[in-house]
Amino acid sequence: MAETAAMTIKETIARARKIVIKIGSNTLAKADGTINHDFLHNLSASCAALIAQGKQIVIVSSGAQVGGLSTISGWARRKDIHYRQALCAIGQVELIDKWREAFNAHGIHIGQLLLTKDDFENDHRSLNIRNTLFTLVDEGVVPVINENDSVSIDEFTIGDNDNLSAQTAILWSADVLILFSDIDGVYTDNPKTNPQAHIIETVRDISALRTEIRIGATNDFGTGGIETKLQAAEKAAGFGIPTILANGGKADIVTRLADGSEKATLFLADEDCLRRVLGKV
Repeated sequence: MAETAAMTIKETIARARKIVIKIGSNTLAKADGTINHDFLHNLSASCAALIAQGKQIVIVSSGAQVGGLSTISGWARRKDIHYRQALCAIGQVELIDKWREAFNAHGIHIGQLLLTKDDFENDHRSLNIRNTLFTLVDEGVVPVINENDSVSIDEFTIGDNDNLSAQTAILWSADVLILFSDIDGVYTDNPKTNPQAHIIETVRDISALRTEIRIGATNDFGTGGIETKLQAAEKAAGFGIPTILANGGKADIVTRLADGSEKATLFLADEDCLRRVLGKV
């Protein structure tokens, strides 16, 4: 079972040309809540290797607040919305600078896109986003996307970057969406509290999956839990895009997924939709 699932993930990445990778705050942050520079450099090296194989990469990166706390730690206890948004404004600069530094080590430029829910609901704006993504990746630039937390308010917020990454994958017509979190994949129960919990390596029916597992709460630094990842995978599957949920905290995780040596959960794309996308029906 483990070998079959791993080969399926390996084949999914091998066949993919356009890959969206989402990094959550828990993956990006160290234990003290500041940016994990080693992670950024490790991931950028793996992405550079994929780009050298002819693949295109789009990154959806959380971490504006993490970057803010890395810069002004004294604001950590300030929960007022204005301070939180101001912290994100400061932290986004720090975050994108660290991404720039990591990819620059491999001779790769990055571009920043800060988006809101309204950008995806407006046809003109969403077309502009799509065109910008295509232009950047065609020129070998890696787009780094985040929600514009400094201006987002309740009615305009996407709320979590799992769903933002799914919307990005759909808009860009990606071949696979990879969600990096602090867990190896979807488990039958919380593996941190239940040693009997086991990973579910392949998911065909997300609605059925919800009835079989326990949905936990959000984690320390992030805004999403397992439910937002299921929502993202469900959105992507409806457009023929498979999703991989894996532990981004493991060394060389992108490489290990690509060579089939790492366990994770693969959400298969909707087969009817995938046949339509491939022009087979």
